[in-house]
Amino acid sequence: MGAARRETYQVLIRRTEIKNRVEAVARKITRDFKGQRIHLIGVLKGACFFLADLAREIDLETSIDFISVASYGKGKESSGQVRLLKDLDNSIAGLNVILVEDILDTGLTLNYLLNVLKQRKPKTLCVAALLDKPSRRLKPVKADYIGFTIPNEFVVGYGLDYAERYRNLKDVCILDLRKQ
Repeated sequence: MGAARRETYQVLIRRTEIKNRVEAVARKITRDFKGQRIHLIGVLKGACFFLADLAREIDLETSIDFISVASYGKGKESSGQVRLLKDLDNSIAGLNVILVEDILDTGLTLNYLLNVLKQRKPKTLCVAALLDKPSRRLKPVKADYIGFTIPNEFVVGYGLDYAERYRNLKDVCILDLRKQ
């Protein structure tokens, strides 16, 4: 029988910092697409908090859709395989699309999603990521709008989870899984 795990977390990014940065990202998107309609695509489930807060701060005509992929399963490590679980409800042809991600990590998921979405002929295709962890990058992808660049730590909160837990934390926290 293995040793029990004790899960603890410590705050990495406070909710007030998140709010301020989301507002700044929204202002930049509003400036970049001035007078145009944008279409936000949230990557479920992790990006739902970021997408909701971002959408409320963007001062443009905005529509929303969701897509869901799997690459993590229930653990901390990516499987390296990305599968589409839920596709978009509507066509994105001719739209200014911003793919909204919780975290840009290895780049495998984002690379997969960008390839899928480019084939659907959007007018523009950008990426907004709340968190960027460049030290883990395996695919050379970048976000157009980044909330925070973070160190190589496993984070939870503000939509990010560990085994479907901790999404509701108001801060972004480093999760520590130590064996007792």
